[in-house]
Amino acid sequence: MSLNKRWRDLDRETVRSAPDRPAFYELGTSDGDTVDRGAGVLRDELKEALTYSDATKVRWETAQSLDHAERLLAEHSEED
Repeated sequence: MSLNKRWRDLDRETVRSAPDRPAFYELGTSDGDTVDRGAGVLRDELKEALTYSDATKVRWETAQSLDHAERLLAEHSEED
């Protein structure tokens, strides 16, 4: 199941403004299709995605800890 949040452009400005804390995130295409999901320290994850991914959009949900972010990832992955 996808996050019920608006997509943001995956660009340097979004990476700079992203929280430097654990989160569950989804990467998407310009059409709004989810192409990848992940969990980790959001700003670090988005830096990597901006460099190595073909995704153009991102949305996320912050978490209390890395364990919490991993649980959110597992929950959203199971619902598909």
